[in-house]
Amino acid sequence: MSAATDHLIAAEESLAAASEVLAIFERVEQSDDRPRKALDALVAWMRGEATVSEVRQAAFDAHEAARDTSNLAAKYAARACGQAASVAHVITHMPHAIRYAEKATSSLGR
Repeated sequence: MSAATDHLIAAEESLAAASEVLAIFERVEQSDDRPRKALDALVAWMRGEATVSEVRQAAFDAHEAARDTSNLAAKYAARACGQAASVAHVITHMPHAIRYAEKATSSLGR
């Protein structure tokens, strides 16, 4: 496999993990679409329709959403989205996206 293929596979895996927990954030912060926009930007990058800089900014915005919520599970879900989008910039963000998604799920009800 090529490095580009590996990068896209990492992006797909990160996207899948973050997508599974996005609803946790959206249930708590119904008017905040920054984590969703980060995942949308990642998809656009995967299709060649967005630059790394655009996706990186969307990732920063998702992390800002994480800082803005007081709900722990929502915070981790937003972080998962931010880390997933960050994979467009650096492939090594993938395990962080997956770990934050796991933390979001395990934090439900706390």
